[in-house]
Amino acid sequence: MSETAHFEVSRRAVLAGGAASVGISAIPSVAEGAAPMAQQPPSMAVTFKVNGKPQALLLDTRTTLLDALRDHIGLMGTKKGCDHGQCGACTVLVGGTRINSCLSLAVMHEGDEVTTIEGLGTPDGLHPMQAAFVKHDGFQCGYCTPGQICSAVAVLEEIRAGVPSHVQADVGSAPEITALEMRERMSGNICRCGAYSNIAEAMAEVAGVRIAETHDAEVEA
Repeated sequence: MSETAHFEVSRRAVLAGGAASVGISAIPSVAEGAAPMAQQPPSMAVTFKVNGKPQALLLDTRTTLLDALRDHIGLMGTKKGCDHGQCGACTVLVGGTRINSCLSLAVMHEGDEVTTIEGLGTPDGLHPMQAAFVKHDGFQCGYCTPGQICSAVAVLEEIRAGVPSHVQADVGSAPEITALEMRERMSGNICRCGAYSNIAEAMAEVAGVRIAETHDAEVEA
């Protein structure tokens, strides 16, 4: 056999060899073919008191206080409305101060005292604000009511503590419990049913003022 004939390669052999090499290179290695492990979101332990009871939770760090209360502790009284801090349905008290729990991460409340609507009173011993809401029909569908009541309780405390508002003419003086003050301070709590006047009457009763008197004084001024 000649030297030329020894190295002669047919077109068919070239094509077959190329196809085989492509097939081999396309086979993934064990490392490449294995599905990547799903990365778990970071968790953090947090301990706080809710309605006087200690709660120790291990939570996804993205969990809001609202979701922790509802989904992890089982307190369904606090409502999820807009979930953007615009309706006030999720209002709770933290150290006596009202906050929108949908805007606050649960892990931020290590050591805090949280009060929800369930912690204000009981069916046999209503909080004065709860009783006033019932008396004055301060609700219709009731979905916003837990947030309204928590805010109403905090509003009266804010006024008594001298916390100024946007409608206060002289922020250096002590604010008074008036219809205008209550309307301004409650403006972050939306009631789709429109029970605002009844809510104001309930708050006025708890505050010990007459809504008609405060309204007349504001109109004359």
